Amino acid sequence: MAEWLPELSRRGTPRYLAIADAIASDIEAGRLSAADRLPPQRTLATALGMDFTTVARGYVEAKRRGLIESRVGQGTFVSKAIRRRHPPMIVHPEIVDLSMNLPPEPDDPALLDRMQDGWDAIGRDLLRLMRYQGFGGVSADKEAASAWLSRRGLVPRQDRVFIVPGAHPALLGIFGLLARPGDVVLSENITYPGARSIAAQFGLSLVGLPMDDQGIDAGAFADACKRLSPKALYLNPTLLNPTTHTISEPRRLELTEIARRFGVPIVEDDPYGLLPADAPPPFAALAPELTWHIAGLAKCLGAGLRVAYVVVPDNRSGWTFAASLRAATVMASPVTVALATRWIDDGTADALVAAVRRESAERQAIARSLLRGQTFRSDPAGFHLWLSLPEPWTRSAFAGQMRRTGIGIVASDAFTSGDSPPEAVRVCLGGPAGRTQIREALEFMAHTLAETPPAASSFL
Repeated sequence: MAEWLPELSRRGTPRYLAIADAIASDIEAGRLSAADRLPPQRTLATALGMDFTTVARGYVEAKRRGLIESRVGQGTFVSKAIRRRHPPMIVHPEIVDLSMNLPPEPDDPALLDRMQDGWDAIGRDLLRLMRYQGFGGVSADKEAASAWLSRRGLVPRQDRVFIVPGAHPALLGIFGLLARPGDVVLSENITYPGARSIAAQFGLSLVGLPMDDQGIDAGAFADACKRLSPKALYLNPTLLNPTTHTISEPRRLELTEIARRFGVPIVEDDPYGLLPADAPPPFAALAPELTWHIAGLAKCLGAGLRVAYVVVPDNRSGWTFAASLRAATVMASPVTVALATRWIDDGTADALVAAVRRESAERQAIARSLLRGQTFRSDPAGFHLWLSLPEPWTRSAFAGQMRRTGIGIVASDAFTSGDSPPEAVRVCLGGPAGRTQIREALEFMAHTLAETPPAASSFL
């Protein structure tokens, strides 16, 4: 590397401490790496215009902190044991991707330390975690899964809990068991696109039901049960992706009664269930004998944590589900599952959920302020919103305009099952982008909506 020179002009501490602090901060920022050679003390003293003894004291302090080490006849080096725990996230300055729905990333050093500690802890058992394990999770992981599910009021027996590599494989397994090509599965008329893709892959007819502010219309559900003999009702019932609807408890009870009457299984995809502080009880608590409950961790902890906890309605369902999914996935990654278990057991997962809640509320407040006067649905606990477009904007024109200016959003076509897609888009507020980037993107979005499409095209 080029000769290192610390920046000391803005540091108010004694200069020898400022040298040690500069070494620490440059390691954290990535400007210094393990085994990098530091300048000889006399060379650095000359470059900084200070006494040799001051630099020597600074190096002694840095060595006391474990930041550097001396090698006789070779010089002074950054300690090999040093690594950046939290390297800075680099986001392309011209691109703000608001198309992927993932939680805001934590930036609290203490929380990041806890997350890293969990990773370090499971690394000490890495050989065991590199081996095959039985499908559905070992006992310790199922205990953690049960503890996590209990936060939603669920207390299933362990033989009805399965740990799988994410919500998508779970949906693949469940849809494959419940329906055959040509069968009808009901859902919200605007629903999670992953469910639409899986239904299409199996050749299922996904029929959307109308919604009001309380969720799926109960009368429409009953009528569809009579006319279509559906094989399942798929729901994303809390903070629905993309509209942010949460089905109210009274409506859940209505839908449960109808499902029982017609013998329709409920597939409850509940990735956001832990985010609202007062979410209604899950369908799996209201009708456990009918409900396949999927509690994915990707949306409340982090998209890279591909783990989901599945609660099946009964033992027979568990046997067929295990056989089906084992053939497709073999098992969930023991390394990933061990990290999830560690974070649940030591409280890191709860701290992460709390951080996501806080940051989501801040970002939703920014959106409400900047999009004042526009029509949109949102929820303080969620990290996306559903924006209805004013005339003369169409969803294709607006999404195209945003894309050309480096802002990614998703038009309603990706989510609609049933009638023609509304003139609306989903805007995501999470991921690696910080509040400043989110604010700038929303400001530009609001400015664009105030213009006509031809006038907005001049922004390019």
